[in-house]
Amino acid sequence: MPADIRFDGVSLRYGDTAVLEEIDVRIAAQRTAVIGANGSGKSSFVRMLNGLAVPSTGTVQVLGMDPAREAKALRSRVGFIFANADAQILMPTPVEDVALSLRGLPRAEARGRALEVLDRFGLGAFAEAPAAELSGGQKQLLAIASILATEPELVVADEPTTMLDRRNARMIGDLLLEGIETPVVFVTHDLELAARCDEAVLFDEGRVVSRGRPDAVIAAYCGAVG
Repeated sequence: MPADIRFDGVSLRYGDTAVLEEIDVRIAAQRTAVIGANGSGKSSFVRMLNGLAVPSTGTVQVLGMDPAREAKALRSRVGFIFANADAQILMPTPVEDVALSLRGLPRAEARGRALEVLDRFGLGAFAEAPAAELSGGQKQLLAIASILATEPELVVADEPTTMLDRRNARMIGDLLLEGIETPVVFVTHDLELAARCDEAVLFDEGRVVSRGRPDAVIAAYCGAVG
């Protein structure tokens, strides 16, 4: 099922600083790339999708819910992936980290499910290894596995490949674009990845300036920065 995201007249301010201005956008694609220059408002936009940031004015609807009022409930349905996997890996070993995401289950069941998830993502051999000793790509894969173990209805990723080398970036990109059925919204500076999406949204100075087919939106971005 595609994403169901609506922003109506949304602005975001921190004190006197305007971060987002009058955002009116609908996202219903299966794979959506959010692109734009540093500081354009991309990350603030996606952080609103599960209540990590709340609008100063306007309304946001995600999966039929208001993140400002229903953040806790929404976070059980929206998985958020950060650029730095170390910020998401909380437990000493991969199996413990994935099991933590499944803490509503009995301990033995959570561990069994965690092992299944790690096998699915090619990390089964590292289940008991120190998570701190995994490679950068393996850490990001673990962070994604821990999110997907909860079976979210929407995955939001804020520059999930930016700290990875090209090979691992491609692997993570392939996973998010082709390896899962869950709708994905992700911020990226990798225009090759953005081009593979169903839709792209371009931010500039806190506003949405283009939205639609990735080729057209990327062309608008490259023309603006070229």
